[in-house]
Amino acid sequence: MISELKNKNITIKVRSLGAELSSLRKNNNEYIWSGDPKFWSGQFPVLFPIIGNLVNGIARIEGKEYTLGNHGFARKTDFKLLEATEKKLVYSLKYNSTTLTMYPYKFDLQLTYTLNENSVNISYKVINLDDKNIYFQLGTHPSFNCPSSDNSSFSDYFLEFNKFETLKRNFCDSSNLLIENKEVSLLENSNKIELNHSMFYDGALLIRDIKSNSISLKNKNNLRTINISNENFPYLGIWQPKDAPFICIEPWHGLAESKNFKGEFKEKEMIIELKKDSIHLSSITLTV
Repeated sequence: MISELKNKNITIKVRSLGAELSSLRKNNNEYIWSGDPKFWSGQFPVLFPIIGNLVNGIARIEGKEYTLGNHGFARKTDFKLLEATEKKLVYSLKYNSTTLTMYPYKFDLQLTYTLNENSVNISYKVINLDDKNIYFQLGTHPSFNCPSSDNSSFSDYFLEFNKFETLKRNFCDSSNLLIENKEVSLLENSNKIELNHSMFYDGALLIRDIKSNSISLKNKNNLRTINISNENFPYLGIWQPKDAPFICIEPWHGLAESKNFKGEFKEKEMIIELKKDSIHLSSITLTV
C-alpha cells in the first residue's frame, strides 16, 4: 500500500513495505531514485537490526546462533500504518514469530513521516518491549537522483558538510564486510567532497565519527539542492553502484562486521544497547 502526503510545495509517497519513502517531489522535480533494478531496486530502506553484513550471516546472541541477511529484515517487511493525517504518517514493525527466529528480541520499530513547508522529517523510534536489554544497529539508506536533470552530469555535483571535517574513508569487501586496517584520507580540514563515478568503484565510502549533522547535495551549475540533516546517527555511508544515475547518502548508527569478527552480537561496533522499558530516538530531515 502506498500513502501520500502533500502541501503547496512538496509531495511524498511512502510504501508500507519497509515503510519506505518512494517519492519526494517539488516543482515536478523528483528527488528520490526510481528503484530501477538495472542498478538497485531500493529507494530509501531502513537498516535494522544490523548495518552491512555478518560473518557467514550469523549473529551470536545469548548462546545461540541466528541468521540475518545484509542490512537486516526491516526493509523487506510490511509495516503497519498506525496513523495517517494531512501532515503525518506513522508506521510500526513489531516483533513477531518470524522476526524472533532471526533476532530474539522484542521490539517495536516506528517510523514517522512529518511534512513541513519544504521538508519531510523522518523519525526512527525503537521501543524495547522485552524483559531485558536489547541490542541493535540502526541506519538509513536514502537514494537521490544525481544528476537530477538531462542538462547536468554526475561530476557537476558535490557534497557540502555543515562543519569542516578531517575524515578517513574505510572500505567493505564484495560481501559487505568491513576490511580491517584499510583506510585512506578523504577530507583534510574541508567541508566539500567533489563527486565522480570512479570514487565508488571500490565500493561505498564508509566514514566514522563525523562531526557534521547536515549534508547538502549541490550542483555547481544551478541552485537546486537537497539537504540531509540528522540526529543521533554518528556514522555515514556514501554509495553508488557503478556509474549509476543516483547517489546514496546514508546516516548510520553502526557498521558492518569485519571478516575476522568472532564476538557476540552485543560486541559489534557502535551497537545500541536499549534498556528495558526504554526508547531510542533518531531522525533525518530532507529539505528541498
